[in-house]
Amino acid sequence: MSPRKGIEELKAKVHPEFYETLKQENIKELRPCQEKAIEAGLFEDNNLLVCTPTASGKTLVAELAMINRILYTGKKAVYILPLKALANEKYIDFKRKYSSLIKVGKSTSDIDSKDTFLATYDLILITPEKLDSLLRHKTPWITDVDVFVIDEVHLLNDPSRGPTLEVLITMLRQICSSAQFIYLSATIGNPEILADWLDAKLIIDLWRPVELKKGVMIRNKLEFFE
Repeated sequence: MSPRKGIEELKAKVHPEFYETLKQENIKELRPCQEKAIEAGLFEDNNLLVCTPTASGKTLVAELAMINRILYTGKKAVYILPLKALANEKYIDFKRKYSSLIKVGKSTSDIDSKDTFLATYDLILITPEKLDSLLRHKTPWITDVDVFVIDEVHLLNDPSRGPTLEVLITMLRQICSSAQFIYLSATIGNPEILADWLDAKLIIDLWRPVELKKGVMIRNKLEFFE
């Protein structure tokens, strides 16, 4: 494997304040999926479907797209997560890292509320069901969104939640046709077909921070496969 590129690769591509924040976060090098995403046009507004293992760096791909666009254009970004707990977790993390640069908000409340306060935020974390409700309430700020990130997009295949997510993505692509869409997934069975339907470039990488081994435990003795 060739040596990974250092964070310096981003200096000419991202907003100066964002670059300094990344350095303060002690990010020293780009992970494989991040390098591939940049090469595939992450900063050229291309839609991307990123399929890589857990903890391989997908979230930073999303952050690079969202924060950079907000700082350069003044428009909004929306990060769609399947669970309230995940939205709360990302909200805390993004507030810690980026509150000096942008206004971070979230909405995981009552589905029928309009949450007009969200118009004042730059980056909004939200569940699919909540965003679907806001679209049906004709929320005015949605056309100000320039980047959508859809996490755990493989849930399109979920019998209970998949239909809502599919309709939501379809509506967003129609309403915000000029926005960039970043789709994230750790596991997916038909990535090429999905990427084609989403009109997105496919990023696949198997790198993970900790090697994954398979083995069998018999009588409290674990033996790994070669």
